[in-house]
Order: sequence, then C-alpha cells, then structure tokens
Amino acid sequence: MSRPRTGDAVGTAARGDAMIRKLREMGITADVAYGAGLVSIGLTVVAWAASKKAEDKARADRWGLFIGEWAPTFFALGIALQLDEHSEK
Repeated sequence: MSRPRTGDAVGTAARGDAMIRKLREMGITADVAYGAGLVSIGLTVVAWAASKKAEDKARADRWGLFIGEWAPTFFALGIALQLDEHSEK
C-alpha cells in the first residue's frame, strides 16, 4: 500500500480553505451554520415523530438518524467559518 504524498495533504487543505472562502462570499457566516445545525436537530425530532406515525418504527428511526447526521456537519462548518472570520481580524 502506498503512502500519501505530503503535497496531497497541502492540496486538500487549500481546497478546504477555498470552500470556506466561497461560503463566506455567498454570505454564509458561522452563525448561519450554527443555526442550521440547531434547525437540523429540531427537524430530526419532527421527522422521527412524523415517520413514526406513518411507517414502522425501524424506518422512522432511520429517518431521524439520517437528518440527525446533518447537525455535526453544520457545526463543523460553523467552526471553520468562525476560525476564518477571526483570522481576518
């Protein structure tokens, strides 16, 4: 198994920085990302409760878990955006 080259990690970091800059250019702030994380937690409960009434329990649980997985992504983006916002000051 070959080891990754050091340059690949640098390229990946540069693409990540570009993504965060693009999100900031679009007007997305850390507060927006944190808010999206909180909303997705609420949607998890709503989706689970609605699915529980319409479908079997296992499927309802999967819907809740699927939407629940969005929250950590939004919170991670919020942290990255916040770090980027503070680095400019």
